[in-house]
Amino acid sequence: MKVLGIIPARGGSKGLKKKNIRLLNDKPLISYTIEAAKKSKLLTNYLVTSDDDDILNVTRKYNCQYHRRSTANAQDNSTIEDVVIEVLDFLCPEIFDLIVLLQPTAPIRNGQDIDNVISMFVNDMSLKNVVSVVKLEDIHPARMYTVDANSGLNAIEQENEKARRQDLTSVYLRNGCIYAIRVDEFLRAKSLMLKEKKAYIMSQETWANIDSERDLIVAEAIIKHLKK
Repeated sequence: MKVLGIIPARGGSKGLKKKNIRLLNDKPLISYTIEAAKKSKLLTNYLVTSDDDDILNVTRKYNCQYHRRSTANAQDNSTIEDVVIEVLDFLCPEIFDLIVLLQPTAPIRNGQDIDNVISMFVNDMSLKNVVSVVKLEDIHPARMYTVDANSGLNAIEQENEKARRQDLTSVYLRNGCIYAIRVDEFLRAKSLMLKEKKAYIMSQETWANIDSERDLIVAEAIIKHLKK
């Protein structure tokens, strides 16, 4: 199976400036994803796609292949699907069987996680799509509300609002670490998320999506803890 790892890293981050190259425990954020891809034994090829010279300079320092993204696909309203299509067109989609998208803003995953997901496809030829998730504990729709114009608190799951945590149905959240899909299915649906998909369940410690200064602080604490 020919597997392409794509690391998308746009330069124009609004919430956290230059977040893809911000230092996280003394290393650029994107380096964690590049290193995880390097440690994978089942990725045939992997590259960073970016429009930003600073990101590409860091990519080169880590000896990673890159693709300079077009301006059209580097806008605030650009879709990740269009970015993937651009990369496939650059490399020729016929070469690859599987796409593995690795978002640098979800840095806590390793090469073994990537290979575990690829192995799911190797072992099940009918499998089309896999998304990494984490199991949530007390963060649950039963504990969530909408607030109306009069500050009224409206339970999303009224029937479970007072239920004990251990009595609630388990729920899972996409942690952003890995999206994998067969190339032919992606080109057909133009989406990285199909209706028919399976979960790759990861430890709750891998839940760290970098969009704010607070996220950087939390992720750094988790990474230091995992290293110990």
